[in-house]
Order: sequence, then structure tokens, then C-alpha cells
Amino acid sequence: MRRTVCIVSPGNLASNPRILKEADALYGAGYDVTAIVCDYNEALRQTDDEIEAAAPWKVIRVPRARDEGIVARAAAALARLLVSLGLAVPVGVAARSARAPVAALMRRTAEVPADLYIAHYVAALPAVAAAARRHRALLGFDAEDFHSGEGSGTPGDAFRMKMIGIVEQAVLPSCSHMTAAAPLIGKAYAARYGLAEPVTVLNVFPLSMAPLQPRSVRSEKGTPTLQAYWFSQTIGLDRGLQAFIQAMARARTRVTLDIRGSNRWGHGDSLLALAASLGLADRVRLLPMAPPGEMVRLAADYDIGLSLETEVSENRRICLTNKIFTYLLAGVPVIMSDTPGQKLLATDLGRAARLCALADPAGLAATLDALASPPVLAEASAAAWRLGRERYNWEREQDVLLQSVAAAFARRETLR
Repeated sequence: MRRTVCIVSPGNLASNPRILKEADALYGAGYDVTAIVCDYNEALRQTDDEIEAAAPWKVIRVPRARDEGIVARAAAALARLLVSLGLAVPVGVAARSARAPVAALMRRTAEVPADLYIAHYVAALPAVAAAARRHRALLGFDAEDFHSGEGSGTPGDAFRMKMIGIVEQAVLPSCSHMTAAAPLIGKAYAARYGLAEPVTVLNVFPLSMAPLQPRSVRSEKGTPTLQAYWFSQTIGLDRGLQAFIQAMARARTRVTLDIRGSNRWGHGDSLLALAASLGLADRVRLLPMAPPGEMVRLAADYDIGLSLETEVSENRRICLTNKIFTYLLAGVPVIMSDTPGQKLLATDLGRAARLCALADPAGLAATLDALASPPVLAEASAAAWRLGRERYNWEREQDVLLQSVAAAFARRETLR
């Protein structure tokens, strides 16, 4: 009899490629898979439709509850009152204090019998915990980020992190299967809650997304040019891009920068204004969002990719984003800021990566000038191409996920 796995996330199907890879891998390994996701973002709905139509596993989409905002405000007010009185905040109140579809996910997940429930993001933890109890199933969690370490230190963030911590503390010790997207994220969770260290499953991508052959490195006469690329779902001002633009102005090399992502908050306009003030108005462009399945192909058009994480939170210090592995699979060397998480990875990337200090634009400019040398860039690009094919791809990394799930089931069998 095939074992069943239910994956639960508060996001849209198209907003988290990690869920798609997980579902595909488990289905391919012989599990019956259901993904329960939310149907919130209208801009992603068409892509969600396309993914669902092509997926061999089952998809359940949960609509936004009309009273979600009211419930969240009431829960937050109650939680603040309890904290002020020195009383414990119930897990359900803590979970509902954020504007997240906790109740809707709990209702829908409880209706889906499974042998293993895997939560993505904290808002899904109450749903999988309740469903696992009801159906006497195993409980799992995938930590794409160190969620209780995402706060930036503001009073509002401190309260939010406290509520997240209450939920995590209540559920995570019961998990039989737990993965993390970076080694230091796993270590942080293990240290905070006294857990066995989660298995690291990196945010890498299938080889099918890669270009068929590497991009040839240009050999130009006169002033060399480097084409740099950065992407994310949303353009922000805490992603190290200001430092890179300042380094562009200092470099002898002509550097261009394409920034891809939503400019809904106007941060992209602020970056364009900074570029114009430095005489770089013609070298920085904003590009629209693109489907997740196209990101590797789009990155392959550039000389270097940027992963310029800042230390705005503990999570940003220790995370490894999918940008890095997108660039490697595209055969594009990566410039990474020297956060602890990225410094640890850089030791394995060798010539495919360059570390930089965001507080040192002059040093970053020197790095750009060095990479502009065609032999140096060719060597870095070849190293990235090789790593993408030999190590940092989903065909290899999915085995780690499948082994963790199999081990969880095996442990249960030995206890019976």
C-alpha cells in the first residue's frame, strides 16, 4: 500500500518552488502526495492553474477567509494582554495573531488523511499538528528560513517573533521529519528548541531548467563590461543593492545591473534614483517578475549573479537563498556578501564565488575589476557550470529529502 504525504503551505502554489520540488520528488518515489496551499495572490492565479494542471499529484487550494483580519487583530490584542499580565499565550492565539490562514488551513488539512504531514512556514504548523494527531500520522516541517529569527529588532517585530516562537516550541519537538534550507538554519533551530539537527536540503533546482551549454565569455577590446543580475519576488532596500550600485560607480570596469522583481513598494525607483545620482542612470534597469521555471534560463544571460544578503536579522545572516543555486545551474559565478551562512558555503564554491563586504564599496569595486578579466571570468563561469551539474542540482539533493522521509517512517516501524 502506498504511503500518503500531505504538504501544507499558507502561500500560493506558484510562490514557493520548494514545495513543487518536494511534491515531485515524493510522488516520483512512490508516495501519494496532496499539496494544500492558499489561493490569495490573484497575480499568481494563472500560474497556479498551469502548475496544478500539469502536476501528477493532487492540489487543494484554500481561499482567503473574509474574517481573517478581524480574527488576527482580536488574537493579537488578547496575546498582548496575556503577555502584559505575565500569563501564557495559547498556541492557537499565538498562531492567529498574524494575518495568516491558520483556521482555514486547519479545517481543510483535517479532512485529508495522510501518513505524514509536512508544514511549510509557521502558519501551517497548527494545521499539520492537529491533522497528525487526528489521523495518528507523522509530523514534519521544512524550515526554508529561521522564522523565529526573522525579526529586525523593532517592538512590533519582537512581539511577532515571540508569537512565532510559541508556535514553534509547541510543535517542532514532535516532528519526526525536519529539513532546513541551510546548515546554519538547522543549527539555529536545534539550539533554540533542543532538537536533533534538521537535515539540510538546499534550495537547488532540476537540471532540466539549465541551459544546454554554457554561455561563452566575451573577449572585448577597450573598457571591459560586466553584466550583473539580481532577482527576487519583491525589490527591497535591505538586500545590499545600494552597496553594489556604489561599487559600480567606483569600478574601472563598465558594470550594468538588471534588477528583476515586483516594484510594488517603489524601492526599485529609489535604486534607480541612486544610480542616476552616481551617473549610472543608463546602467541600471528594472525588469518585471517572471515565472519560477524560467529563472535559470534568464540568469544565464549574465556574467555575474548577486546574492547580497544583509544582517538585518538573524535569519538573513544564516540563510542561503535560491539565487545562489539558480546562478550556479545557469553557469554564472556569484558575488555573495560575507554573512556567516554565505561564508560557510563559499568554502565549497571555490572559484565560482566571490565574497564581498557591503560596507566596503571600494573592495567590491576591485572584485568587479578583477572579474572583468576574460580569463578570470571564464574560469569562474566554468567552475559555476561544473558545480551546477555535479553537486548543486535537485537530482542530487532530492535524495537527501527522500532519505529523511524514509528514515522517519522506518523509525515509526521500529517503535511498533
